[in-house]
Amino acid sequence: MPKYLHTMIRVSDPQATIAFFELIGLKEQRRLESEQGRFTLIFLAAPGDEDAQVELTYNWPAEGKTPEKYTGGRNFGHLAYRVENIYDTCQRLMDAGIPINRPPRDGHMAFVRSPDGISVELLQDGHLPPQEPWASMPNTGEW
Repeated sequence: MPKYLHTMIRVSDPQATIAFFELIGLKEQRRLESEQGRFTLIFLAAPGDEDAQVELTYNWPAEGKTPEKYTGGRNFGHLAYRVENIYDTCQRLMDAGIPINRPPRDGHMAFVRSPDGISVELLQDGHLPPQEPWASMPNTGEW
């Protein structure tokens, strides 16, 4: 029987991406660095849900070069995480300078983007009552 292992996304700034996912509540589970392959793999998961991981793949740039910038994150689709309180999570992200592309007007769903443009859906278990400023906040970009 198949078992979900992880979703991999390529990143150009591992520290910025880790900080982004930590704001949602994920924690680093393990890290693998390959000198020969010139890459780093970083696995993150939500506490208590360690079987559902996101793998950040960082391909080391050639000496003297800058890291590759990945575009087209929307082509990937999105990652989705259930959060304890969607309003608190979105506020933490906003306080850190992360735009909320689709605010949680309904108390249930929001969309944000990682530093590499990966769309991340945040879902509340059930629905919280609508509250300001979220209820009247417009979308700020594609989600």
